[in-house]
Amino acid sequence: MDSFLLESDFLFENRKLQMKKNDKCPCGSGTKFNDCCGGILAGHCKAKTAEELMRSRYVAYVAKNVDYLVRTTHPNAREEGLADSIRKWMRQVEWLKLHVVATTEDRVEFVAEYITSTAPGRHHECSVFQCLEGEWFYLGEETEGD
Repeated sequence: MDSFLLESDFLFENRKLQMKKNDKCPCGSGTKFNDCCGGILAGHCKAKTAEELMRSRYVAYVAKNVDYLVRTTHPNAREEGLADSIRKWMRQVEWLKLHVVATTEDRVEFVAEYITSTAPGRHHECSVFQCLEGEWFYLGEETEGD
């Protein structure tokens, strides 16, 4: 992936997350932000796999980029009030670290560590994704029978 951004400042909910091109990506890949999720979040390229989309969505949560999270949610899963629901959750947590547990073509199991005003926590999820016309979308959390 080419380096698209010299520097990227994300300003959401009065909190600024500044990522420089040589910073490691918050998704935990060990790759530079610009060579990892930076180009995807900036819209310069698309996630090529469900895992890439999940990692970029995690970074969007870290950066409080609600628009990206809504845009990458499958159109059939965009419930009324989705953006407000995401904003409410974002105000309650600060994301610390992502652990990818397992992946298949359309599913990614992960654990995301966070902290709230009262305690640390872990969000464990198996996310389901679908590729439509070459673009990956988040469908939701796997449920019994999926």
